[in-house]
Amino acid sequence: MSGETAKELRAGDYVYITGTIYTARDAAHKRMQEALEQGGPLPFPVQGNIIYYMGPSPAREGRPIGSAGPTTASRMDKYTPALLDMGLLGMIGKGRRAEAVKEAIVRNGAVYFAAVGGAGALLSRSVTDAEVIAYDDLGTEAVRRLEVKDFPVIVVIDSEGNDLYETAIEEYRSE
Repeated sequence: MSGETAKELRAGDYVYITGTIYTARDAAHKRMQEALEQGGPLPFPVQGNIIYYMGPSPAREGRPIGSAGPTTASRMDKYTPALLDMGLLGMIGKGRRAEAVKEAIVRNGAVYFAAVGGAGALLSRSVTDAEVIAYDDLGTEAVRRLEVKDFPVIVVIDSEGNDLYETAIEEYRSE
């Protein structure tokens, strides 16, 4: 997905992502923040990429990854604006985001996607390859590079700041 594509997406759009995405949860985000504070490199190129807030279960025989469902995105909110300002194109998780994250999404023309919680086994079918690339000692929270094909997500916050969680509530109330 390119920056131009991200800017064309609107809250409520269904998207199927194909390509490389990276996983990082709470502990990995904390380490990445510490690396930045010390002037060190991040474990993957943030510019133009997508982070999936996910820690998989162990892979079954013949599969690249186990259950791969999203985790609650708000736990990464304190780290996210800085990553967006570095060129992060998108995030995949579940749940609402802080106002500072929304502002950074708009400022950087990024997008926040939701993956369906509770559907980790189904989502894992879209993962064709998985490799731990950093922080192996974190176990399930290690940073992984995933290759995905037709990974299903919904645009929750678009590059204009439209928030599906807010608009869906408004629409429901008006019916």
